[in-house]
Amino acid sequence: MVTTDVVEVAWQLPRTPRSASRARALLREQLTEWKVDGEVADTAQLLLSELVTNSIRHGRVPPGREIGVRLARYEGRVRVEVADASNALPEPRQAGLDEEDGRGLALVIALADRWGCCPRRHGIGKATWAELVLPVRAVGGSE
Repeated sequence: MVTTDVVEVAWQLPRTPRSASRARALLREQLTEWKVDGEVADTAQLLLSELVTNSIRHGRVPPGREIGVRLARYEGRVRVEVADASNALPEPRQAGLDEEDGRGLALVIALADRWGCCPRRHGIGKATWAELVLPVRAVGGSE
């Protein structure tokens, strides 16, 4: 039986390159508590890292503003979400073979079961999110 209860946690992180690794550490800790591991946990870490990095690089918000990171588990899914004060929507692009960056959103699109962007919950800006379907054992079923 799948529950419709939403369980979530949220953090505010500074807009610095180190926040991607901090977000991954917080995510790992929370997923362990929720008993979510394996491929879903690994993929969630990659998705969150890409979303945080994109927010830091492309958010274009005033210095000192933080980014919001939210993790939710509901209806057999886990969602990672990153909010910033920029209204600029993420745009997928085709990175050249010799480019070292520009593949983050392409990874999100390829690996997430669903992804999108919505207005920020509080204030100006947007939240970009990605969802993964949890294995049956992680949502209350048996293996």
